[in-house]
Order: sequence, then structure tokens, then C-alpha cells
Amino acid sequence: MKTKDRRSFIRDLGMLTAAAGVSSLIPFDVMSMAKKEFFKISLAEWSFNKALFGGKMTNLEFPLKAKNDFGINIVEYVSPFFNKKETDKAYLKELLTITKNEGIQNHLIMIDGEGDLGDLDEKKRTKAIENHYKWVDAAKTLGCLTIRVNAFGQGSESDVKTAVIDGLGRLTEYGKKNKINVVVENHGSYSSDGKWLSDVMKGVNSPYCGTLPDFGNFKISNERSYDMYQGVKDLMPFAKGISAKTFKFDEKGEEPDIDYTRMFKIIHDAGFKGIVGIEWEGDSLSEEEGIRKTKVLLERVLAQYK
Repeated sequence: MKTKDRRSFIRDLGMLTAAAGVSSLIPFDVMSMAKKEFFKISLAEWSFNKALFGGKMTNLEFPLKAKNDFGINIVEYVSPFFNKKETDKAYLKELLTITKNEGIQNHLIMIDGEGDLGDLDEKKRTKAIENHYKWVDAAKTLGCLTIRVNAFGQGSESDVKTAVIDGLGRLTEYGKKNKINVVVENHGSYSSDGKWLSDVMKGVNSPYCGTLPDFGNFKISNERSYDMYQGVKDLMPFAKGISAKTFKFDEKGEEPDIDYTRMFKIIHDAGFKGIVGIEWEGDSLSEEEGIRKTKVLLERVLAQYK
């Protein structure tokens, strides 16, 4: 390195050190300042819903399947597959032991069937909120950072929005106390309207509340759908994860109905850096093959940003 270049390097290093608030007496790893990887790949348990509902796999077996068969060491659980053992301390300890021993990261739990956080009846809404507490506790026990919930309710868009902001906000307060994020997926009805859900996020206004944009869930009703690309764009300011949905593949290994290059440009331009979960939901391939093809597709996308 030339003397002038060396001086410039030391000067720039000193500026970086000062900006980072690090004493010049402490060893400074310049490489630690390198740009964080765009995203890491996780596997959503729903990708195996046929095998799990069919009794061919259990919730305890899922993490090892993800790592050993697909080389994925970050996992996302789905609440029904706990078979009502989410408060069973021995069961949770067993699952945690399995994942810890194999170096598998428990990322999130997707929660369904615990009541509507946007129920217009306050008593029912409160019951739904309280029903989710055990999942926050389970997530904390397992070392997850997040639970995914639904923003459902029956009524007008404005009335349900008001109720959801209340229900989600109160649940988020419980999550905050336990350092667990509460995120909402676009999952049908009003929640599949990107503008509506982004307004809910603004209403809750908490760093512990966010979104989980899902590429394949922008159907509001049988008569109405929201543009998936606009929807993801709407939800990215609040995203704490991404659900990379796939249904089928063409001969080039692309999802013909979802432009992954376009989708990930939106995600990248939003400044997202985090975890992207594989969620295969097709019928044209086996669950294993669908997962593998989705992983290859995501790896191809990721390579464009390296």
C-alpha cells in the first residue's frame, strides 16, 4: 500500500471508528463494517402441511428435516402443528434441545385459530388477545423473535381497522414486555389490502409490531384482489420478514405467476435485510421438490445482489 493511500486508509478508519463510537484503543475489525447480507433463507413449516396433517411428520421432526434434507438452519413454525402442546414445558424444552443441538435458529411461529384481533365485540377481542399470550410465551421459550398473527374481523373496513389497531396494539404491548415481535401477514379479507394493513401499522405505531409480506396472499375477496407488487411495496416499511410463496415452476425454474426479480428489487430498494421464508404451496410437485426449487430460485435472486 502506498504511503499516501495508507494515510488515507488510517484517516478513513479513524472516521469510521469515531462514527461507531469505538475507542481507538480497541481493536477494530474493518470487515465488520462490510455490508450485511441482503437476506438469509428460512423454511416455513407450512411447506410440509400435507405431510404434517397426514401424520407423516411431526413438529419435533420438522427442524431436523429442514437442516438435513435442505441445508436450511432457520425455521418458522405453524401453531396447529404443536397439537395443543404450546404450554407444555417439557415439549417446548425437547424442541428447543433438538434445535440447539443442531445449531438451528427458531425464527417465528405463525399463529392461527385463536380468535379475531379485530372482533368488533370488545370482550371477544380481549379474549382473542389473551389467547395469543401463550404463543408469545412459547416463542420466548424457543428463542424465537417473532409471532405472526392475523388481522381479522367482521364489519366495515373502517370499523375493523379501528378494532384491529386496538387488538393488535394491546397484544404488541405484551410482546414488547417479552421482547417478542408481533407481525401481521396479508392473509385474506382486509389484511390483503396493502394500503389498509399499512394504515393499521401506522395506527399501532410500535417497533415491536410489523408485517410479514406474503407474495401469494393478496386476494381480498372472490371479486377483488390487490396488486401483489404494490402490496409488498406498501408493507415493506414495516416488514420484519418475508414469506416467499411459490405455487409452480416453469422449465426455467421461475415462478411463472410471480416475478421474483421484480419482487426482490422492491424488497431490496426498501432497504430490507433479514430472513426470507420458503413457503411452498403448490400441487404440481411434491413438497420436497417444491421446497428445493424455491430454494434454488431464492439463491439465484440472492446472487444478483452479491
